[in-house]
Parts: sequence; C-alpha cells; structure tokens
Amino acid sequence: MKFEKPFLLSLVAPLMILVSTIGLITSKNSKKIFYLPIGLMGFVLVAEKDLGRRFKRMSILNKIKSFQETK
Repeated sequence: MKFEKPFLLSLVAPLMILVSTIGLITSKNSKKIFYLPIGLMGFVLVAEKDLGRRFKRMSILNKIKSFQETK
C-alpha cells in the first residue's frame, strides 16, 4: 500500500500532541517536563497550518471580489 508524503506529514502534528498527552499522563513527576516541547511543537504546527489556510483563502476571496468589481 503506497501512501503519499503529504498524507503522512499531515499525521505528524496530531501524533506529536497524542504522544505528549500520553507521556504527561503516564510519566512520573520528574519526567513530565520532557513531554511539553513535543506537545507545544505539535500545537504550533497545527495552528500554523490553520492560519496559513485562512490567510490563503482570504487572499483568494479578495482576488475574486476584485475581479467581480471590475466587470
């Protein structure tokens, strides 16, 4: 079964958050700090993708509106 690279990369951020959550729940008190960076990076990746999509869609919508106004 062949997977495309973008599909696999889209699963990385949620898996990072999942691993961080499981690590925070199951680890001892002194080791919990080690799971925070991976969770934060996963969250940042998800937020960055979301904001990038929003700005790209807004840009496309503004271009469409500007073409409609010129007609």
